[in-house]
Amino acid sequence: MEGLLLGDDGKHRCWWCGDAADYNQYHDEEWGNPVTDNFRLFEKVSLEGFQAGLSWLTILRKRENFRAAFDGFDYHKIAKYSQNDIGRMLGDESIIRHRGKIEAVLNNAARAIEMEREYGSLAAYFWSWEPDNSDRPVTMNYETALKLDKTPASTLLAKDLKKRGWKFVGPTTCYAFMQAMGMVNDHLEGCHRRAEIERKRLALKRPLL
Repeated sequence: MEGLLLGDDGKHRCWWCGDAADYNQYHDEEWGNPVTDNFRLFEKVSLEGFQAGLSWLTILRKRENFRAAFDGFDYHKIAKYSQNDIGRMLGDESIIRHRGKIEAVLNNAARAIEMEREYGSLAAYFWSWEPDNSDRPVTMNYETALKLDKTPASTLLAKDLKKRGWKFVGPTTCYAFMQAMGMVNDHLEGCHRRAEIERKRLALKRPLL
């Protein structure tokens, strides 16, 4: 099928993997897996914000450096960061040194704590935005995937996050986050991961509000 790559292992993968080994690993082991861990969710939404204007591969290859710089994306710790911490990260060549994006993570950490107090967990809040079938394409083929950079659900999620004071969370960033955390399954039809991800999504016990 168009948009699928056949690997040396005989498995079909989504086109965006290319031939980069680390990208293939991310596709096979992470992308689309349902995530309910609060820190991992905060990491994903933060890194999607850092990706704005860049390739995901750039972010992926710096992810361990981001984790080290941001205390494993423990938002309870990040919310206590000072201007000295911002200066430290602006001098860290191993991450993306963008003041606005760094400050957004600090701001969002405080907002995440507020959200946790209101909803019990970040997972409960984010999974409450899982779209129904009316928001989803009937078939996830290459043509559809190329055009799908935001949806009504991601637009509403972005609007709600901004209302709560979050930054760098536009509709496109939110949709990439929804894809990465498994809220939607956007592996192409014919990709060897699509059916497995769907099984995991069906088996997932959604966090309760």
